[in-house]
This record gives sequence, C-alpha cells and structure tokens, in this order.
Amino acid sequence: MKRILIIFAHPGYHRSHANRAMLRGLKGLEDVKVHDLYQHYPNMFIDVAREQRMLRDYDIIVFQHPIYWYSCPAILKEWMEQVLEYGYAFGPDGNALKHKYLLAAVTTGGSAASYSTTGHNHHPITDYLLPIQQSGLMCGMRWLPPFVVYGYHSVDDPDYLKMKGQQYRRLLTALRDEEFTPQQLHNATYLTDLLKEL
Repeated sequence: MKRILIIFAHPGYHRSHANRAMLRGLKGLEDVKVHDLYQHYPNMFIDVAREQRMLRDYDIIVFQHPIYWYSCPAILKEWMEQVLEYGYAFGPDGNALKHKYLLAAVTTGGSAASYSTTGHNHHPITDYLLPIQQSGLMCGMRWLPPFVVYGYHSVDDPDYLKMKGQQYRRLLTALRDEEFTPQQLHNATYLTDLLKEL
C-alpha cells in the first residue's frame, strides 16, 4: 500500500467549488494526507526542513491546484523552488525523491475543448503541465497521468462536481492500493482514462 501526500495550493479555497468537491471526495481516506500550503504558510515563508521531512514519509506526491495563467498558484512555485533544492531533490547526492510518484490534479475554468490544438488555449492541458512533469523527472520521480476537472465556471449540474470528487477518490484509492500496472499508467494520457479498467 502506497502513502499519498497532497500538496494543495489554492489562495481562494473558500470560493472554490471544484477543489472543495475534490477534497470532500477524499474525506476519511486512509493513508492520504492533505497539506494546504496557504493555510500553513499565509506569508509564503516556507519551512523547508519541515517540508522535506514530510516528503520522506510518502510514496505518491500530488500537486493539487487550479490552473492560474497556464501555471500553478505562486505558493506552489515558491514551494518547488525552496523545497526541491540541489543536494536534496537533484544533483549528485540529491536522491530524496527518487522513484516516488508525482501526480498533477488540476482544475480549469476552460472546457476540455478549449484545451486542444483547435481550441481557445491552442494546446492540451498536458502541455501546460510540462514544467511540473520535467521538474519531477529532474528529481528522479515517476510522472503519473494527470487528473483534470475542466470547465468548473460553467457547470450547471450540481452533481457533476460531486461525481468528480468520487472519481478522484476512486483513482487515488487505486493508486494507493497499486491496482494499476506500470503499463496502464504509462499508456494513459489522463488518470480518468483508467476508470474503465477498474
């Protein structure tokens, strides 16, 4: 059984319907810890030693956040710059995160169609996640297919976000319990692609 740490970054969590639904879906899930960066570091002064000690105890690291200007909220970028330092996460002796898994669980205001080569944003969401993916690979981590909730601004169905929270729970449970083969994880573009294989 794998242990999962969710590094959560949302500066307006109280206004977030999608991220709240995702976290509600995980309530009571064993071996899954949510670590809210804005709650712990409201002034963005990150306790690097504490964060590094915490990472040691988990097998799967999840970056959960909304997409802000095709990237992540500022505190997550600051966290990456401070915590994933040379000699700890990369470099000749920087192997603390080697072989751990990295998952991006993100929400977007835009629809799935808008994140395509013919859509408003001109690229799939996976293109915008490349800096996070490459950062993980630089640290010797194993990149997982992302979990994406699209178009939360235009959701009319009150059950849609609840369903996405349930999907998130089911997929993290499957990762925790190692229900997917390495080949399944390698072949999937998005984590939700694997739902039909459960």
